[in-house]
Amino acid sequence: MPTTTFSSQSTSLKLLRFGQRGIITGINTLQDTTVQKLRRMGLTCGQMITLEQRFPRFIIRAGNTSHALDDIAINAIYVRVVDH
Repeated sequence: MPTTTFSSQSTSLKLLRFGQRGIITGINTLQDTTVQKLRRMGLTCGQMITLEQRFPRFIIRAGNTSHALDDIAINAIYVRVVDH
């Protein structure tokens, strides 16, 4: 099982609220293709992200780029919430 970990204090990306920021602390998935896809997007441990939209698509911003994520990617990402 491919697993990348940055910190043990994390929560599922699914629990972020609109506008919240977080640092990716882990990517857990049974599918290596998902890990590779996230890496190509620049989504790796230590990357700061902001939740821009939850519905109808789950969209996060990393740097100057927004990414729409599918359910598999959303469930694979864990973050540490960062206060503004």
